[in-house]
Amino acid sequence: MAALQAMALSASQVVVICTLLIVSLCCMYIKFWSRRNPLYLYPMDWPVVGMLPALVARIHNFHDKLTAILAASGCNFKAQGPVGSGIRFFITSDPENVRHIYTSNHANYPKGEEFADIFDIISDTIFTADGDAWRQQRAMFQSLLSNPRLLALMASCCRDKVVNGLVPFLTHMGSTGTPFDMQDLITRLVFDLTATPIFGVDPGCLSCSMPSTHVAVATAMDTIMQVGLFRHTVPASFWKVMRWLNIGPERKLAVAHTVLHGFVREMAEKTKPRCANLDEVLAMDIICSDPVCSDDFLQSKLLIVYMIAGRDTVGTTLPWVFYNLAKNPGVVSCIRKELAPAASLKATALASNGSTSSSMVIFDTEETKGLVYLQAALFESLRLYPPGPLERKVVLANDVLPSGHQLCSGETVLMSIYAMGRMEALWGKDCHEYRPERWLSDDGTKLRYVPSHKFMAFNTGPRMCLGKDIAIAQMKTIVAAVVWNFDMEVLEGQSIEPKLSCLLQLKNGLMMRVKQRE
Repeated sequence: MAALQAMALSASQVVVICTLLIVSLCCMYIKFWSRRNPLYLYPMDWPVVGMLPALVARIHNFHDKLTAILAASGCNFKAQGPVGSGIRFFITSDPENVRHIYTSNHANYPKGEEFADIFDIISDTIFTADGDAWRQQRAMFQSLLSNPRLLALMASCCRDKVVNGLVPFLTHMGSTGTPFDMQDLITRLVFDLTATPIFGVDPGCLSCSMPSTHVAVATAMDTIMQVGLFRHTVPASFWKVMRWLNIGPERKLAVAHTVLHGFVREMAEKTKPRCANLDEVLAMDIICSDPVCSDDFLQSKLLIVYMIAGRDTVGTTLPWVFYNLAKNPGVVSCIRKELAPAASLKATALASNGSTSSSMVIFDTEETKGLVYLQAALFESLRLYPPGPLERKVVLANDVLPSGHQLCSGETVLMSIYAMGRMEALWGKDCHEYRPERWLSDDGTKLRYVPSHKFMAFNTGPRMCLGKDIAIAQMKTIVAAVVWNFDMEVLEGQSIEPKLSCLLQLKNGLMMRVKQRE
């Protein structure tokens, strides 16, 4: 028996090595051929290995290259993986196809078992589940995110972090002229304001000079999304062999799982007693008391889902927002003009009370709620840089899409949300420009209606993001405070490109300088 296991291990290693060698050689040939053929766009469909080498060869700047392919192929194309791999992709950025898949024929396009395997740390949760399990958990989260006391706690935590953490940090950096990584700063900020309403304990990552806990947990969460993309792009048997051998990305992922479950257990133990504040309602209390979540391990998974939903969406979006604003001073001026009446009222109120407080102005949720230009600026950034650039579904039964493409049972459908935001047919010839005005009515007083199957930053159909309004409110609070009180500058010479991940994070961070406005 031991000899047979040794032979099986050796055979698995040979398969992995041979596959890597074939893909590498094909990628080298594709790169050489594409340099000699500048008009080459559509990926080559190779014998035996299918389109896998062509897609791997485009892995650098993947989303822009996929956008170019979709634009050249009418927003839709099919891709085959290696023979025997079972990989059959239909990739689309067509809003009518998206509406059909997500709304009209929603039941025929579940997430599927393979998706749950890819994100196994949160399997059986609202993020990966289908059917009754998904419906029950969605109802629970809907109740959770509509609880007035929990919403008040979230708003309070956000304002507290801006007043006592973000603004003092930026003030210090502005006074010394020190460059800093805006992405790291925002990730720590959002980590705190996500974790505090869940556990009732502030991790203090924003205020720590050496936030070791945050670094470990943030790295673990990033690893889940990076390895998730790797698992999406190779045959399931390939990454499962790597998991069995505990090598490569799978080894890192196993460590990430341990770190995240350990963090949730540690934070749950630190949660302060309910008797300390009888009016306080924590997300952990609501999740753990729901009959749907009676299993301790499922509770741990759901708390991780909550952390991912809060930290990875807002935390991924805001660095791109600040990048766009720093590059477009005219947009910043328009936001300040919109904020000016509220700032003036605050100044008058302070003067009438004889207050001599700081010149810093912090805007409350109610003060930013009706600011349409600020929201347009956020939506424009989300259009160009959606936090989740790809969505995945599986086909249950044969179907025909509005575009006329026939899909067969078992095929995988990928929606490129990134490409959809950059299609000239949808957004006009200036689709690559950052222009918030495209979201405004002619008189500039209200937002234009854009259907969610065209603007998918918050998903669409029955799986529409439940935390959309919370995320928008938090981003408005943070952006308003930064834009009103500071001038921003992006340091020249840095490479601005997305990380290879299921999230559209900046690969190299975002180095910036700020200066306090006089």
